[in-house]
Amino acid sequence: MPATVGRRTDRLAPAQRVTRGIDRRTVVRIGIVAAVAYAAWLAIGAFGRPYNFFDMKIYHGAVVWWASGNQLYDFISPDTTLGFTYPPFAGLVMLPMSWLPIEVAGWFNALASIVALAVVLAALLRPIVDRLGWSLRFTVAIAVPMAVALEPSRETLGYGQVNLLLFALVMADMVGLRWRAKRGTHHDSADSALERFCYSGVWAGAGIGLATAVKLTPALFIAYLMITRQWRAAMTAIGTTVAVTLGTFALMGEESRTYFGTVLWQTERVGAADMTPNQSLAGLLARLYDSIETPGLLWLAFSVLVLALGLSRAATARADGDELTAFTLVGLTANVISPISWSHHLVWVIPAIIVLADAAVRRREASRGLLPRATTPVANGVPGVNALRPPIWYPTLTGLRHGVAAVALYLLFLISPIWPYEHQLPEVSHYQDGLFGALMENSLAIALIVLVAALPWRPGAEPAFYTDRLVRAAQLAGR
Repeated sequence: MPATVGRRTDRLAPAQRVTRGIDRRTVVRIGIVAAVAYAAWLAIGAFGRPYNFFDMKIYHGAVVWWASGNQLYDFISPDTTLGFTYPPFAGLVMLPMSWLPIEVAGWFNALASIVALAVVLAALLRPIVDRLGWSLRFTVAIAVPMAVALEPSRETLGYGQVNLLLFALVMADMVGLRWRAKRGTHHDSADSALERFCYSGVWAGAGIGLATAVKLTPALFIAYLMITRQWRAAMTAIGTTVAVTLGTFALMGEESRTYFGTVLWQTERVGAADMTPNQSLAGLLARLYDSIETPGLLWLAFSVLVLALGLSRAATARADGDELTAFTLVGLTANVISPISWSHHLVWVIPAIIVLADAAVRRREASRGLLPRATTPVANGVPGVNALRPPIWYPTLTGLRHGVAAVALYLLFLISPIWPYEHQLPEVSHYQDGLFGALMENSLAIALIVLVAALPWRPGAEPAFYTDRLVRAAQLAGR
């Protein structure tokens, strides 16, 4: 009998050695992450489209053409009418890609974009998980596949686009502004000069400047920085853009003259305004008018209105201590007012979902009498605005609408109902499937406009600058 037991123990020993030192919670978490990743993969297969790095092939062909001694903007991709449409600095950045096969370049871009997305999500989620006491690694491991499954991310990766990389550059500046607001609590204790420089946030604005040099639409963030009087970051962004652009002009004078003198104004190079994936206000109006062109005066009037609304709400969100929502509103506004905003440009819905979800949790905590935990004090002895504060009464179901909005927004951009109702003039009218079909074809654009008008901010959540009002609130909370 003992021998039998011994043999059974020996047979179980390998499994015991594998699981030794790994607690049950870790195994469960690994299983959850694997399940979420698999579900995201299935969702991409169900709701995404066939991807073959279509845009990457254009970029790759253009830089190979250019490296062979031809003019960059003379390139036209075979079997298409499409050519290189980015500023010359983008061509210079992409030039090393000419040494790689197309498939390798596409997968390298996809990997870099996913890594950039993971870093951004870690930065955006850290204040939330620290407050809730969650594991940052576990939360990010779940968030990354969920974000990759969304329309903007999967289109960016599948087409070989650069939107997630530009998104990371802009978000890096937001983190820099956050660190600069907390200087005196981080970089003073840093081990090296490099760490002190990073945590000081003095470089904030450089990411926006580089993103603007690659693609012009991030320039709206410079306007936001100036409106909110973040002069140092604004000047850094402007200086970076100008320096990079002039440096590129010195290296690529002919291409720079061609781009800024001709290519920039040839809007037909990127496609007709009414094309279904163009989910900007211009695309929405063109489809509503069932025309390949946008009604110019109407678009201009509504764009000015959306611009004023988006920037004013962003400035107010910042003044109330929520820099993430402020940046998100600026990004969403840029998507709306741009003449062309393909569905893969709409990456700003990712932080919008995070803001809505966190707003729901915060309101739920308040309704249950749960107070935010105190954060690290700010310099000069002023406590953070998330310090413990007196209980406030809220209705029991407060935050429900924000939670429902977060889930609805996620599902909308996961399913992306624009594609089953895709139409192209003059062959097929945009009203071919009736009012419901027109609504679905424009659903992402409508969601963007609603977000610009109604995305809530979270007072005191993530201040990047301590106004007198926030300082007074923090001082009162500390009494």
